[in-house]
Amino acid sequence: MNYRVIKENDLFFLTDESGDIPENHPYGPGLYTKDTRFLSKFDLLINNEKPILLSSQADKSYYAEMLLTNPHIEKEGEVELWRESIEIKRKRFIYKEVLYEEIIVKNYNPKRTAFNLSIHLDADFKDMFIVRGFQNGKTGVKEKTDVSREGMKLNYIGADEVKRELSVNWNLGPSRTSSEGDVYFDFNLEHDEEATLVLNMAPSVNQEKPQILPYGEAFNELMTSYAAWNETLTKVETNHKPLQKLVDRGLGDMKVLLTDLGYGKFPVAGLPWFGVPFGRDSLIAALQMLPFNPEVAEGTLKTMAAHQGTKKDSWRDEEPGKIMHEMRFGELANTGQIPFTPYYGTIDATPLFLVLLGEYLKWTGNFSLFTELEENVENALTWINQYGDRDGDEFVEYHQEASKGIANQGWKDSGDSMVHRNGDLAETPIALSEVQGYVYHAKQSMAEVYHLLDKEDKAAGLKKQAQELERKFEESFWMEDQQYYALALDKEKEQVGTITSNPGHVLFSEMLSKEKAEIVSERLVSKKMFSGYGIRTMAEEEAGYNPMSYHNGTVWPHDNSLIILGMSKTKNQRQAVKAMEGLINSSFHFEYDRLPELFCGYNSEKPVIAYPVACSPQAWAAGTPLLFVQSILGLFPDALKKQITINPMLPKNVDYLKVENMKIHKGTLDLVVRRTEERCETEVLKNTTGCETVMNDQIVKN
Repeated sequence: MNYRVIKENDLFFLTDESGDIPENHPYGPGLYTKDTRFLSKFDLLINNEKPILLSSQADKSYYAEMLLTNPHIEKEGEVELWRESIEIKRKRFIYKEVLYEEIIVKNYNPKRTAFNLSIHLDADFKDMFIVRGFQNGKTGVKEKTDVSREGMKLNYIGADEVKRELSVNWNLGPSRTSSEGDVYFDFNLEHDEEATLVLNMAPSVNQEKPQILPYGEAFNELMTSYAAWNETLTKVETNHKPLQKLVDRGLGDMKVLLTDLGYGKFPVAGLPWFGVPFGRDSLIAALQMLPFNPEVAEGTLKTMAAHQGTKKDSWRDEEPGKIMHEMRFGELANTGQIPFTPYYGTIDATPLFLVLLGEYLKWTGNFSLFTELEENVENALTWINQYGDRDGDEFVEYHQEASKGIANQGWKDSGDSMVHRNGDLAETPIALSEVQGYVYHAKQSMAEVYHLLDKEDKAAGLKKQAQELERKFEESFWMEDQQYYALALDKEKEQVGTITSNPGHVLFSEMLSKEKAEIVSERLVSKKMFSGYGIRTMAEEEAGYNPMSYHNGTVWPHDNSLIILGMSKTKNQRQAVKAMEGLINSSFHFEYDRLPELFCGYNSEKPVIAYPVACSPQAWAAGTPLLFVQSILGLFPDALKKQITINPMLPKNVDYLKVENMKIHKGTLDLVVRRTEERCETEVLKNTTGCETVMNDQIVKN
């Protein structure tokens, strides 16, 4: 990872490995909030020379530390600063929408040494879409920079008439400043003496300025918030260190990616470019978090419900009842130059909204949330039947209407992802296989809820619709010659027969027969689909296959996680374990034991080959090892029936897996699974959930 990024709530800071923001860097580094770059230049120099990087730590996405030193500096034959005389340590974090940086300088020269540090700041206040080169448009005016001995203010009035400001303050009196954003600090230190420069950078929108705390106090508050978060989580312990590291990293990254827009915490999609609400990504990441912290699902559902579509608006692909795809807050969105306020061009977020709610109820039994969201539920179901099913054939299809929207509106949303076996691109409207599974899952879940609420007409209607969808899916998507399901149906209702990972998502919905679920599971871990490191998005030898392609041959951890969970649920644990073992082995090749958004789909005879541009950390990649835990345990609670099903299978090298404080229904569950000579032994250590534990073909100790 050749950049460093830290985030807290709605503010993130992206720099190079030295901690600087070099101008014209391809990643577009900067300090961002509300889709606006509030800092576009940030250089640290010593005696006007760039320091030498010694180390750069980014194992924590909420805190970064860089260690630097000075180069050898001579002027007119005289030594001005001997090489490696000064140690420069940069420590930074974000708390309550303020960036804090501590720069500690220490003199290792035997004699007293004078030198200066200078920082060089600027802010272009560019919209995220302009920074990324996706869009240009009408923008506002940058005003004069105000500089004083105490700090600096950079100001901007946007085309949306929003006032944006960055306030920068420092604890030491500078020796020199300029209106161009140059600030110099002089030091004169004895041997082994050190001094500390503290910077605070606070963005504000329309004068809503955050409170700035002392550096130490802010850091302690941040650590306290992380300690409180950790107390809410299910605890996992295993002898297999690679799995333990993946789970710990996933939980840490998920905390960093949480944001609250006023409806509760939810995971944004990923850093650096997708630190905003994403319907599909946020919903799936919250689903992955259910075994560890169900409250994340509650915040996610409320956030999505608050922005549910209310009208027909082709500019934004909005329709009544539809759940959003992506929401942006920058200048271009506010002035209507891009349709992301929010944009609704996704076919799967609406059924996934209902799937997450149904699974949340099975974990918690919290009917009060359903009552609060019941109108949103009914609107989502109406959208599925009236707008999602465009032609009344029982299948939900997508078709782009927004001129600046997205053409392919499933999770594989790149332009070449919907490809026939002969290499031709499929034309919309397109009905995706996995989306039909989501719809089936959603209708079955909501039917069960309505039944428990004695709303039998609604329950029976949804049950009938789900059964008809199951029948038609089998009839229309099954490819007898391939013994597999089609990727999709195109506008002519012809099968898009390319062999892909998409039908694997249908396993979790339980729409497939036992026989077909086993066939699909086996195909997914076959040589052409399984790279050795994970399940590919597309099988080798297909016309569209490319191991470097974004969606046509790479390995996506989140894609694997949903498939693995479905395999576990349908009792195809052997295949689930094979896929998990591949991904666990892949993690050895990634920095900080972090699964990336995706990686190339080459066979495991080679080391893992990274995808050139991938978000890291990324929410549903962070959530992938969390679903490993649930899948290994084969644990599927149903608080509505007051029952917890457990059917474990341990991967290779995992001799035991212990979970504690897993929140289900009215209490918590603690259990451990151990490997014996012939099978797994499961012991329930504590159960205050109010649910009965049901084991399948395992030894159980209560």
